Amino acid sequence: MPALPRALTSLLPAVVLLAGLTGCSAVVDVDPAGDAANARCADVMIALPPTVAENEQRETNSQATSAWGDPSRVVLRCGVDVPGPTTDPCVTVNDVDWVVREGDPAWTATTYGRDPAVEVLFDPDEVASSTVLVELGDAAARVDQTRACVGLADATPVPTDG
Repeated sequence: MPALPRALTSLLPAVVLLAGLTGCSAVVDVDPAGDAANARCADVMIALPPTVAENEQRETNSQATSAWGDPSRVVLRCGVDVPGPTTDPCVTVNDVDWVVREGDPAWTATTYGRDPAVEVLFDPDEVASSTVLVELGDAAARVDQTRACVGLADATPVPTDG
């Protein structure tokens, strides 16, 4: 009979560890981007901040992805398709150009002029776009910019009389 309590005692640390793990946030399921294996995405990923808009970083199940918040408030994927010329709004935040597409509810901001491109999804009702783009800009800037956003007036010649 003394062997039974000893066996239970030896299993106690495993039970405590298992109980502790069930209290942790689940891994976030994020589809990887097509070019997620690009070596430049590794530079982006190691530069990501541990918090974004006061949300803690969480583990994801795909290469070159990250998420912050529980539930996720911000999701990042590196290696998405590089945006070409577009009429979508393009904003520059701390020397990083982002093409912003408003959705309902999630907005998508994708780096412009960088290959591979970085995509960030967020709900502007939950986190401010200015905060998200500022806090993720340093990591996105690890990929060199080769093109810049231009306004429509800069891209289209203005006809002149005469």
